[in-house]
Amino acid sequence: MKNFKKFISMLLVMVMTFALAACGGNETAGEEAGTSGIKAACVLGIGGLGDQGYNDLIYAGMERAKAELGIEFDYAEPKQVTDFEQILRDMSDSGEYEVIICVGFEQMDALTNVCADYPDQGYAYIDGFVDAPNVVNYSCREQEGSFLIGALAALMKADAATYGVADNATIGFVGAMENDTILRFAAGYDAGAKYINPDINVDIQYVAGDNPFGDTTTAKEIALSQFNKGSDIIYHAAGGSGLGVFTAAKEADFIAIGCNSNQNIMDPDHIVASMLKRVDTASFEIVKAASEGTLKLGEEVVLGLDQGGIGYTLEGSNIQVSDEIVNKLSELEQKVISGEVVVPVNFK
Repeated sequence: MKNFKKFISMLLVMVMTFALAACGGNETAGEEAGTSGIKAACVLGIGGLGDQGYNDLIYAGMERAKAELGIEFDYAEPKQVTDFEQILRDMSDSGEYEVIICVGFEQMDALTNVCADYPDQGYAYIDGFVDAPNVVNYSCREQEGSFLIGALAALMKADAATYGVADNATIGFVGAMENDTILRFAAGYDAGAKYINPDINVDIQYVAGDNPFGDTTTAKEIALSQFNKGSDIIYHAAGGSGLGVFTAAKEADFIAIGCNSNQNIMDPDHIVASMLKRVDTASFEIVKAASEGTLKLGEEVVLGLDQGGIGYTLEGSNIQVSDEIVNKLSELEQKVISGEVVVPVNFK
């Protein structure tokens, strides 16, 4: 009898163990389980994970929050703009998220419609602005990082022989489309280049069309066209479309500049630098604030050079930029941070 009772006790422990394991393993494909704390969600931009840029950075910030803060998160990868609103409604209906993060201008209409119907749900919007009491807006001063990138391009052109580029004071820019965000990239790049050389020609073109952030073919065609007109340093701010600029750089053997994440390692012989837009910092800070109860709903948080939300990197490139240029860029960075240089946000 004694042994039988011992057996029953062991059996109950085993059953409880398996039951707990079964509950703990019941995750959907889109869910990332943490160990404690709040649960958050994010709706990625069109193109989803694997863009080696914007979406991957947002996700990296969520993964960091999971590792450091013990949160759980779900994410969605919409296939088209019309998917945004239903995804947001489904997430909001669940009532399980402390904050739902939206990213990019394409989600503006969906978020505007949905947040009004769920006044008790907290939302965060990266790279856009929705004026609502339950939405905190996070934006970046992309123009500041692009200013340094434009200065870099102009300084390299000024020493054309060293960098194997044409001595023609012409550089290129390929943007996804002509909206407020991309205009900040373009205007900053143009201003930085002209700060170094007021006579430089900056050829600015946009992918546009139905898929401006995922049309590598059009971006490649634009870059090759710019190259054929004299631009042999070309900067992109076009999301996934920018991969087409890199393909063109490799085929035509010109210098490209990446955007958002460190894209130098994708082709270190042709990509000299990348402008860093730390949206991973933004997504992490949003979740951190939500977990601490300090999320500034109804307000706007702006990240620039001084907050570490914007920057640039030469790391991973095989194209060696001189210490003289690096030092010049450091001086310019401090001038922007101090307010001595105010970088424009558009061409008006």
